[in-house]
Amino acid sequence: MAADDRPTRFSAAAYASKLQAEGEMPAAAAVLRMPEGGRLDVQELKEEARQMLAAPRGWSEEERRKYAEKLNRAVIGFPQERSEMLAVLSDWVMKKRLQHYALGPMQYGTLAEALFAEVIGLNVLELVLRDREGLEEVQVVGTRIFEVRDGKAYPSVYRFDDISQVERIQQNLVLFNNDRINPRKRWAEVLLLDGSRVTMTGFGFTAQPTLTIRFYTVRRFELETLCRPEYRTINDEIRELLGALIRSRFNMVVIGATNTGKTHFIKAMIAAMPDEERIVTIEGRYELRLAKDFPEKNVIEYEAEEDDPLHGSRQAFKLALRQSPQRICHAEIRDEDANIYVRACTRGHEGSITSVHANALEDVPETITDMCMLDGRGMNPTRLTKRIAEMVTQIGFEMRMVGDCRKLVRIGEFAWEGGDVVVRDLARYDDSRDSWELPLDFSARAWERIRRADSAAFERYRRKGGLSD
Repeated sequence: MAADDRPTRFSAAAYASKLQAEGEMPAAAAVLRMPEGGRLDVQELKEEARQMLAAPRGWSEEERRKYAEKLNRAVIGFPQERSEMLAVLSDWVMKKRLQHYALGPMQYGTLAEALFAEVIGLNVLELVLRDREGLEEVQVVGTRIFEVRDGKAYPSVYRFDDISQVERIQQNLVLFNNDRINPRKRWAEVLLLDGSRVTMTGFGFTAQPTLTIRFYTVRRFELETLCRPEYRTINDEIRELLGALIRSRFNMVVIGATNTGKTHFIKAMIAAMPDEERIVTIEGRYELRLAKDFPEKNVIEYEAEEDDPLHGSRQAFKLALRQSPQRICHAEIRDEDANIYVRACTRGHEGSITSVHANALEDVPETITDMCMLDGRGMNPTRLTKRIAEMVTQIGFEMRMVGDCRKLVRIGEFAWEGGDVVVRDLARYDDSRDSWELPLDFSARAWERIRRADSAAFERYRRKGGLSD
């Protein structure tokens, strides 16, 4: 490799010089007044450094947005951005002629490094973040730290010395994201551009301050991917069945505990849908991020703000229904969304998919009915449950952790028989045999739907004995 072609290492000093040359650094503030003895007012210096970093920077809105995201990524632990922010702090310290001062007994090479650790650093979380392989979440409760890897939470070998360290990190995160967490608002959420989400609560809302970082990894999950040995979520037979259900445009619902792979499964199902079909997603916080993973798809993504009626889920549904959606993907049905989603699925938007919290597939229709009844309308609950079972939740999927794998353990068709909800088994995972059984107990109505939409699948299952002559 020629000398000119070799990659260069990032240099904080060189980056600071570049910022100075381009005029991007803010004007130097007046040098802090020193108390007698030439000692720094440490707290005042830290606060001034925070405010300097948090100030908007750039000539355009896009430049300011990029700087804010760079600052976010530095706070969350991305090495390149951290190096750049250290350079900004180093330049600021030099302009204030403070580079020869040290923050007491702290063991840092420079004042800029000490300020960086205090203002931007994540304390012991930085040690956790060094091993990002398989890291899905970092959960902080008081001084305790838990790491979620492959769907399971483990106590970390690290912990905070004092709750005040957690509170400092919370204040850094909200400051650099134009939010707040204080006695009047004792929670905050920060969402980074790459999809990583930080949820925080303070004293008075929870017994101890909490902080949860849920990382977003850009990975394209397709049904074929879920068949691979490293996932083993489904096998090829199940993949073929899922394809037939998608092409037949059944309305679908997914259940499962936290971290069982519901979001990945929904994304894999959406990946199998035709790219030209208009899909509208409605979420409380962007989690699916379909436009990022599937830029070729015809997708509109809504982020509903539950505390803002003008931009809540109800308004999002109203607008979505006017944008010619062929399928609606609602990340999770909650109380206020239930009636609107039920109406959407019964008025021509076949092939939609959602998730709901329920213990078993048999509980899903009644769970949604209970949510629909909360708005006080005079509805007959029995008729509503029948309508939901037959038209809204036609096919159900259950996800579960089996060992260290996220598995699709059950597929069922909802039906209304004898005045009650029943689930006809289409596929079940057998733990003892580590394989799937396919009873394919479709109703006559469902078989007819498959025959019209996917004649090849209909004939294949007919030959396998899923359907009698």
